[in-house]
Amino acid sequence: MARKIVFSVLALVIIIPFLMWFIWFVTPNTILVAVIVDKTVLNSESQGHSSFHWVLNQEKFTKTSTKPYRIAEDYYGFFPLENEKFQLKGLERFTSVQLKQLSKDADLVYFTDTYGIYNSAWFSNELPGLLYGGLSLKDIEFLKLMKEEQKLIIAEFNTIGSPTTSNNRKVFEEMFKMKWTGWTAKYFEILDPEVNKELPSWLIDNYKKTHNNQWPFTKPGIAFVNENEQVVILEEGTHLIDPLPYIVTGEFGTEKFSLPEKIKYPFWFDVIISDQTVNETISSFEINTTSKGLLEMKKFGIPTKFPAVTRNKNKDYSFYYFSGDFSNNTVTLNSSYFKGIGFFQGLFYDERIPMERESFFWKFYRPLLSKILNEYSDSL
Repeated sequence: MARKIVFSVLALVIIIPFLMWFIWFVTPNTILVAVIVDKTVLNSESQGHSSFHWVLNQEKFTKTSTKPYRIAEDYYGFFPLENEKFQLKGLERFTSVQLKQLSKDADLVYFTDTYGIYNSAWFSNELPGLLYGGLSLKDIEFLKLMKEEQKLIIAEFNTIGSPTTSNNRKVFEEMFKMKWTGWTAKYFEILDPEVNKELPSWLIDNYKKTHNNQWPFTKPGIAFVNENEQVVILEEGTHLIDPLPYIVTGEFGTEKFSLPEKIKYPFWFDVIISDQTVNETISSFEINTTSKGLLEMKKFGIPTKFPAVTRNKNKDYSFYYFSGDFSNNTVTLNSSYFKGIGFFQGLFYDERIPMERESFFWKFYRPLLSKILNEYSDSL
């Protein structure tokens, strides 16, 4: 009897994945031409756009009737090579005529990362300065064309932050009726530099410059940094009731996009303001402060609640902005080849770990992108 049970379990372990793969395999492809921009690709194994490719592959969106998207090939931006060599294949190399044609051929554009590559991160001699990055004039030109063509536009955290120039940022903000406050932020599990060796030295140094060379923090907390390198630290207990930032979604977002009502987000995000006459907020960041923490945020003009997912609500174009590093997730493309893999998502993460980001992919990013892409594809 026990042997029969063991064989039955083994048979299910083999048969269920095969059936999931077979159903995915026989699902028809849907052509969806995506222009993906990623300027921060340090190596071929760790692209920030890989989770977007995961969704494209899982949903059977392909660049032609037979060709799927390839993570290492199908994007515009920085292409790493061996021995500190690289290729720049961004939109900057296109003429205006070519950009115009691309805007007609493409169905959507997704700016996943424009932070870029600095010399110190790429070359062994640690030269100062930016090698490649920032939202360029050609990027802006293409965005204008895509908006005129009423195509789907998706952008996320750092599209208009450093090293994008203030002029290009202003054009983007006016185009999409939103504004970056100049503040970005991130949760740190431990603010004690003796314990947490991954605390950025520039963060500590910039705080000390305006606080008598003191860094008194040891607990978990959130660091806010503005474009002028000013630093505000909120620490658990003193300033924060709960040190983790959360993304909170109302009834509309939970029903339409299948998003959770509340999910932690301990990674980089920016603080934006959106024109609510043109845009609507699907989800919001919320910072759970003490009275002292609230005073500290008010002192620097930082809101405790601000948009996490924004979209325009008019029908003249389709635009989404994600106020976090949403596409940068640790997910392997292999799992996207199995239809219904989401039913087993709980096997891929442990939400009790503050810094794990797999739950964000499975519970937030994946359903959000899947709904956006499928709804848009159906409208073409």
